[in-house]
Amino acid sequence: MDLFHVNRDTCNRDGICAACCPARIIALSSEGYPEPVEEADQLCIRCGQCVAVCPTASLAHRDMPLEQCPSLDRDKLPTQEHVEHFFRARRSIRAYKDKTPDPERIQRLIEMARYAPTGHNSQCVEWAVLGDRGELQHLAGHVADWMRWMIQNMPQMASAVHMDKTIARWEDGEDVIFRGAPMLILAHANKDLPPAPAACTIATAYLELAATTMGLGGCWAGYFMAAAGNYQPLQEELPLPQGNKCFAAMMIGHPRYSYHRLPLRKPPSITWRMP
Repeated sequence: MDLFHVNRDTCNRDGICAACCPARIIALSSEGYPEPVEEADQLCIRCGQCVAVCPTASLAHRDMPLEQCPSLDRDKLPTQEHVEHFFRARRSIRAYKDKTPDPERIQRLIEMARYAPTGHNSQCVEWAVLGDRGELQHLAGHVADWMRWMIQNMPQMASAVHMDKTIARWEDGEDVIFRGAPMLILAHANKDLPPAPAACTIATAYLELAATTMGLGGCWAGYFMAAAGNYQPLQEELPLPQGNKCFAAMMIGHPRYSYHRLPLRKPPSITWRMP
C-alpha cells in the first residue's frame, strides 16, 4: 500500500486533509483528489491528522488503519463548565493510603497519557514505574544528600527554599521527599531530542489529570527532579537507558483524604496585543 489511499467514491474533494497536514505532504490532483507529494513517505510524521479530519472517512493511511481509529463520540466530550470544574478540583496529593496502586491501573494511566502532544509527533516519552518502597527510600536518601551538599556549597540558593528546615524534618523521620507515596513514575527520553523536555512534562501533566479520574492522586516530585538534574549519585541509580534523561517525575497513590471545596487562585496576569 502507498503511504495513503483515497476512496474516490466517497471523497468529497474538500481539501481539508491537505489544509490540516502539518508536514504539507498532501497535494490535490487536477481532479481535486488528495495525493502524496514527492518524498511524502520520508516527510510524513505519522500524526494521523489526515485520517482524523476527513469527514467522510475516505483517507486511509498505511500506518493509521481506519479500523483502529474509532469515530469521535462528541457525547463523551466534557462541556466548558465540566472542564473548568475538573481543573479546579485537581489537587496535589501529599498524603497517601498505605496501598500500592494496581499495576494494571497504572498501565492504563500511562496508555492515556501517551496521547499528549510531543512535538513533531516524536512520541519520544518513555516511562519508568518505581513501586518498591525500599528503592524509593534509597532514592529519597540521595535527594537528602543532595540537599546537604546544596546547604554546604550553595547556601544562598539552599536558604531561599528552606532546605535546612526540610533536612531537619527528614532527619526527624518525616518523608518530605516522596510524602509517603507508594509509587513514583518517571517520564524520560533521549536527552539530545529537542522535544523531549516539553514532551515529558506535558505527558506527565496528562497523567496527573487522568489519575484523578481513576481514584488516584499525584504530586510533582520537585525535590527529586531538582536533585535528578544535578546530582550524579542519584542519576546513576535511576533505571534509565543510556542516553536518556528524566524530565518529569510524579508521585502516585491513593489519596488518604477527600477534598470538598474549590480553593481560590489569584487572577491571571495577561498581556494583550490585539489589533
